Amino acid sequence: MTSYGVFSRASGHEEVIFCHDDPSGLRAIIAIHSTALGPALGGVRMRPYTTEAEALNDVLLLSQGMSYKSALAGVGLGGGKAVIIGDPATGKTDGLLHAFARRVNSLGGTYITAPDAGTTVRDMDVIGEHSKHVVGRSPECGGFGDPSPYTALGVFRCMLASMEFLRGSGSLRDRVVGVEGAGKVGYHLVRYLIDGGARVAVTDVDEGALARIRSLGDVRTVASADELLTLPLDIFAPCALGGSLTAERAASIQARIVCGAANNQLAEPDVATSLHRRGILYAPDYLANAGGLVHVAGELRGFDSERTRSAVMSISDTLGEVYQMATADHVSPAEAADRLARRRIAVGAS
Repeated sequence: MTSYGVFSRASGHEEVIFCHDDPSGLRAIIAIHSTALGPALGGVRMRPYTTEAEALNDVLLLSQGMSYKSALAGVGLGGGKAVIIGDPATGKTDGLLHAFARRVNSLGGTYITAPDAGTTVRDMDVIGEHSKHVVGRSPECGGFGDPSPYTALGVFRCMLASMEFLRGSGSLRDRVVGVEGAGKVGYHLVRYLIDGGARVAVTDVDEGALARIRSLGDVRTVASADELLTLPLDIFAPCALGGSLTAERAASIQARIVCGAANNQLAEPDVATSLHRRGILYAPDYLANAGGLVHVAGELRGFDSERTRSAVMSISDTLGEVYQMATADHVSPAEAADRLARRRIAVGAS
């Protein structure tokens, strides 16, 4: 296996490693943003990126988000991410995952990998055959299974906290919530929403995922995110891939709260300012979706379900702190969250 181009301090990152392995066809990038608070933990995403530049941009943004997420979640870890260039439906093999595992292993624990979009618990088991620096494995292989329910719980709690801050009542009963993305996290989030009395509308490009959602109960499904945003939503929950909150959507969205599970929801940073100016409360994505991180971090220290659930529930308390900071400093919640995360990272680095 060969790697090339280790760029120090690229975009504030400690390391960015490009990995190629000809026998397996592996093309991957590992980005370590910060280890100031501990080893850099972050999932490995597999997507058929059009170019290597597109993959690089994604992994840089995602890894920085993981640093901030870890800092605000208080898990004693840094932030990193990896991307594998390829179609997970057709290009994923055990050989490719083994090649990736060996590259992770060569970093000596500086980076710890986990499941992400396009990878699964089973994939983490395969990676674990060649590296111990992996979490999110199955119970049979020493892990604690799928973190998606915990991610969904954290998002749900942040929705309640957002309603409490904006409306003075932390209830979703009869509120209309639009969920973009019915995958692993979206599915569990819809379960929480139904149990909480919300009226739910969902969109996804996968009809099979929508059929699974419909089996949960009285859920409206729509053809596209654009159609979803025409509905009288109280909350919009982006739970698909990143970049769904464009400048155009920020200018027209009618929901009063944006709170979802997707990483890098903002197509560009100015979108947060646009939402803020329109009085739309935005729950910073890397804070709202930190439940999965809390879950997999438990594998490193010994998993305790009650302690983990309590830590996930407390994510909403941190969000409340961010909202209060934003109000006091006259900035958007996104800027307030960034400031708090950077402050905690700086303390760890000092």
